[in-house]
Amino acid sequence: MRAGCVAALLLAWPLAGVRAETVYKCVAGGQTIYQQTPCAKQQQQEVLQLTDSAPADGRVAPMPTPAPGQLTVTDETPPRPPAPLPTLYLCVRATDGKTYTSSNGHPDQYAAPLGVLGAVDNGLANTYGNRHAAVSSFPELNRGKGNAAAVATSNYVWVQDQCRAMSPAETCAALRNDNDANQKAMRNAFKSERAPLDAKDAALRAQLQGCG
Repeated sequence: MRAGCVAALLLAWPLAGVRAETVYKCVAGGQTIYQQTPCAKQQQQEVLQLTDSAPADGRVAPMPTPAPGQLTVTDETPPRPPAPLPTLYLCVRATDGKTYTSSNGHPDQYAAPLGVLGAVDNGLANTYGNRHAAVSSFPELNRGKGNAAAVATSNYVWVQDQCRAMSPAETCAALRNDNDANQKAMRNAFKSERAPLDAKDAALRAQLQGCG
């Protein structure tokens, strides 16, 4: 048997259903021969024991069960977990008590006239409704028109909206409302106006995955 046929012989033995086989490796004249009978006396002999890795009946043996804690590698990509819900806040506007949602739970202070807040009796009509009154609640805009000092000291104050964190249910409801409004805007928008709406749509879809 030629040395070039050694690999084919070794691969063929397990497939033939042989449980175990003794093979003799014979070397003579610079040639190596594998055979199932002992070598001739003038040949150098090496005995090999081949063990069959497959059952004798040709059936495929079951895959071994991995030990506890042992990792197995598969070709399947695990599903991506949903994105966490964004943190939204329900805020109450200091000037009129109306609510709105925001991603900022600590909005900056802003100036508001006391007449809007109901803190004075005169109201806006009396404060700004005559020709001697200030034209703005900001004193630097009046430049001497009307009683700017009285407006600045008596009818001008800094206020801040009050916010609280929304619950997951409230957050999902707000996201769905925002998504509905954005979908309507996308349907009515021109092609040149779609880019920011499409970007917002992608962001809302990712955020809504956390709502189930």
